This record gives sequence, C-alpha cells and structure tokens, in this order.
Amino acid sequence: MKKIRVWDLPLRLFHWTLVILIAVSIVSQKIGGNAMSLHFYAGYAALSLVLFRIVWGFIGPRTARFSDFVAGPTRVIAYLRGTDGSAVRTYLGHNPLGSWSVLALLTIVLSQALSGLFANDDIASEGPMVKFVSKELSDRITWFHKDVSGNLIYFFIGLHLAAVAWYFFRKRQNLVLPMFTGDQVADHAVEGGSHAAVSAINDSWRVRLLAAATLTFCGGFVYWVVHLK
Repeated sequence: MKKIRVWDLPLRLFHWTLVILIAVSIVSQKIGGNAMSLHFYAGYAALSLVLFRIVWGFIGPRTARFSDFVAGPTRVIAYLRGTDGSAVRTYLGHNPLGSWSVLALLTIVLSQALSGLFANDDIASEGPMVKFVSKELSDRITWFHKDVSGNLIYFFIGLHLAAVAWYFFRKRQNLVLPMFTGDQVADHAVEGGSHAAVSAINDSWRVRLLAAATLTFCGGFVYWVVHLK
C-alpha cells in the first residue's frame, strides 16, 4: 500500500484551526455578554486564515492551488454520475465535488467574517467598521451576518459532516485521517482527474516558512483594517 504526501502542513493547520475558530465563534455568540469579545477575536483570526487560504491557493503546493483542483460543471457531473472512473480509483487531494465544497467554505466564512466587521447588537457590541457606515446599513449587514451567512455556516457544517460520513461508510474512504497526517493512499490514484503519474507535493520547511510569512502578512492586514480610524 503506497502512501503519498498530498496535504502540506500549512494547509492542514489552516483546516483544523478554522474548525476551532468556527466552534469558538458559535459558542461565544450563544453565551453573549463578555464572551462577545472572544467572538470578535475569533472572527478576526478566521478572516486572516481565509485571506491566507486565498493567497495560498495561488502560491502554495500543487494540491492547494485553485488551478489544480477547482473543477468545472462537466467534471462535477461526471463525478456524480460515476462516469469519470472514480469507482475504481481515488483522487489525490480534492475530488471535483470537494473542490466546490472548498470554494463554498471560503465564500461563506469570508462573508461571515467581513459582515461581522460592520455588525452590531444594539446593546454593547459592534464591529470595528460600524463607524464608517450608517446605522441603517449596519442593521442590514447585521441581519445578513446573523440570519443569512450565519445559517449558511450551520448548513455547511451539517453538509460537510454528512459528506465525510458518506465517504467513510459508503465509499470506504477516510477523508479525515489524511488531513491530520498529510498522506493519502496512492494505489489506483490520479491527480487532478487525469491518469498522470502521481507524485508527492512539496512540504518542505521552505514552503512552511513561506506560509508563515503569508499568514503574518494577512494577519497584519486584518489588524490594520480593524484599527482604522
């Protein structure tokens, strides 16, 4: 059984840290009161992470790049119908349907974090960008933050967990373990939907230092935005 590195360490850390931050955001919002400060900090951190992931989608290792894994409708339909040969082989990295899941996740979390910057609760908490918009616009953004993107977060979490369970029990594919170890079984596997020879991604310390520098830049940008006057 051949295993190959498909997820770089920065990408794995991004994934699990974002899981923790979303959980913290939900719990702190439910508690309210003084816990809202934690809610805001978790939101800033999540925004920094999503910005990092977007940049990493252009400069990161092969399987992290949008150009490698984002599939068009034709490939997704073929995957769902099973006419792409996925019944007898395994995709290294994201499969076509999974690529849309990644884009959905980034879009939902980005909209949630950005809208939170302009949201208010009419009591004691408000985002750092509220001072730049009218009260009416802030209220509309607050509605979107709580009732639209907020509910989409719950929907996506449920859908994501259901997909993981379906792949595990129906297709006998463990999607969780590779996101911890970074390695995936490469027997009968393909890259990007082709039959090209499989090869490990670059997960060197140079890549990890680049990721650290990218995350620092994204975090610094969010810090600057949050403290605008």
